[in-house]
Amino acid sequence: MSQCKKRNRAITARRQHLKSVMLQIAATELEKEESRREAEKQNYLAEHCPPLHIPGSMSEVQELCKQLHAKIDAAEEEKYDMEVRVQKTSKELEDMNQKLFDLRGKFKRPPLRRVRMSADAMLKALLGSKHKVCMDLRANLKQVKKEDTEKERDLRDVGDWRKNIEEKSGMEGRKKMFESES
Repeated sequence: MSQCKKRNRAITARRQHLKSVMLQIAATELEKEESRREAEKQNYLAEHCPPLHIPGSMSEVQELCKQLHAKIDAAEEEKYDMEVRVQKTSKELEDMNQKLFDLRGKFKRPPLRRVRMSADAMLKALLGSKHKVCMDLRANLKQVKKEDTEKERDLRDVGDWRKNIEEKSGMEGRKKMFESES
């Protein structure tokens, strides 16, 4: 028993050690990833955004503003073109997916669940506060009288079957049968 407990403790300790080592490795990987992203960001900014030199005269400032506006316009046009291209390709993807489902003959059906709801509750849920009519479906049913059929009358008239058997048993009963038939 004690050997088994020692073994389980050793396995648990090894698992915890491996878990802590994995967490340390993951933390260092995250730090490396973060520093790599920061370096990429700095390189991109240095390449695409040179340092700004503010000129001293008013005409030079106006010229700089015109250049910046031209760059902004170019960037906006490029952004708009990319958005339109993305919308177009997403629309094409949706159309192709629809064609694919049509060709396969399989349509996604949402999972339905059975809901027990009375007609009044359903109308109230659909119409909201507009619902004022009480829908009692049984009130519209016709009253039907049960008519006695000939079979039921015969069965009622016959009465207890034991009496009939006793009456018909023996020669007297057969005689009565023949007499009743003729």
